[in-house]
Amino acid sequence: MKLLLVGHGKMGRLVEALAPEFGFEIAGAIDPQSPMHGGGPDADRWLGVDVAVDFSTPTVVASNAPVLARRGINLVIGTTGWQKDEPAVREAVGHGGVGVVVAPNFSTGVVLFEAIAARAAALFAAQSDFSAFVHEAHHAAKKDAPSGTALLLKQTMERAGFARPIDVASTRAGFIPGTHTVGFDGPAETITLTHASRDRTGFARGALAAAKWVVGRRGWFTMKDVLGLQS
Repeated sequence: MKLLLVGHGKMGRLVEALAPEFGFEIAGAIDPQSPMHGGGPDADRWLGVDVAVDFSTPTVVASNAPVLARRGINLVIGTTGWQKDEPAVREAVGHGGVGVVVAPNFSTGVVLFEAIAARAAALFAAQSDFSAFVHEAHHAAKKDAPSGTALLLKQTMERAGFARPIDVASTRAGFIPGTHTVGFDGPAETITLTHASRDRTGFARGALAAAKWVVGRRGWFTMKDVLGLQS
């Protein structure tokens, strides 16, 4: 199968390095800063590409994803911060008859962590003297704050029934791959649940697993679908 890299930064290069393990051949990259850049999303070079993995920027998603989807190229999108453009991407996915997996975090551990956070939120929802918080820390170069994963955790906790305010805080420093903490604080005790990434390979492997899974499917999916966690 042929895989197109949209964005050839740290994550794109990791996906490139691990792609052969998942049965993919790299067709090239859409990234003017990369020596692998082969043109825009409408370039003839991308004929025959099965799936594109996007770790780029929000504006790149908005301009490239609809074109690729209409060309019949499946999508795996790990970029965050482009939700205002989601309707246009969804429309293009429908017209193209392709599959797309969208996730703020492709780590298997994070997806399972979200399920644990939902269960904890449901339990603490009935304890009115407990408040909740989410804290995330990432490397200094990460552009969006809070992270897409932190916002997803907050939404998940709310959907699980935690109706009181949930404070969300961010830290940007050094080279932190990513740490997310969900906490519940009461009058005399604190409970915290934490997921910490040691490096970025977990994200790349999850994205490649999603890329392999989505080929041949049609519709809008998340990593819960890929891992079989959807009810």
